[in-house]
Amino acid sequence: FGSSTKLRAHCGRHSPPVVLRQRPGRAMKMTSSYMASLLLLLAVSNPVLSSVSTANPIRKVVTMLQDMQLKVTEEGKKEEELYDKFMCYCKTSGGALSASIEAGSAKIESVGAEIKSSTENLEQTKASLKEHQDSRAAANDAVSQATALREKEAAEYAKFKADHETNIDAITKAVAALEKGMSGSFLQTPAAGLVRSYAMEKAELPDSSRQELLAFLAGTQSSDYVPQGGEITGILKQMGDEM
Repeated sequence: FGSSTKLRAHCGRHSPPVVLRQRPGRAMKMTSSYMASLLLLLAVSNPVLSSVSTANPIRKVVTMLQDMQLKVTEEGKKEEELYDKFMCYCKTSGGALSASIEAGSAKIESVGAEIKSSTENLEQTKASLKEHQDSRAAANDAVSQATALREKEAAEYAKFKADHETNIDAITKAVAALEKGMSGSFLQTPAAGLVRSYAMEKAELPDSSRQELLAFLAGTQSSDYVPQGGEITGILKQMGDEM
């Protein structure tokens, strides 16, 4: 069984068989031939061998050799069967192993390509995310600036509206006071000061009208000034219409 043991060790490494030992059938035939020659030699040397009783030592040797020949023949057949089985195993397992290796190599290449593609997609996604984050930050900054500008404009408009309404109210009070002949008492009110400031800084008036209105508001006109149909009342109404 030495040849079958070496064959089993060789196949266990899952590699294609290389140079193998002599097939067990040939060794069995050589052993059987050797035993037959030995028996023939004993028969020729002892022609009376067949008539000798079973207790003859030579007969015992012949019987023992015959038993050995039978045993060697049977062992040779078993060894040859084992040899054929192992040869078949090595061929089939070697083919399956090669196919498995090829499939594994193809799978490795496929997985490597998938990993590369996933890595590229991940990098692209990161770049897109950063771009969106930058765009969002810029949009938030623009919104903040626009909100601050609107708040500033709203505050300016609120101030302008309040001043405008205050000036209109002061002019209305001035016209009403002049029409009632209460110009003197009006000039003592805060409304007179507001009308004076508006006439000096914002009112669009001819210089002559502006000077006449400012002189009245400063109290340089006669206290007997009659407002109906007067120039001051007309100037004030004109200012109120234009506001």
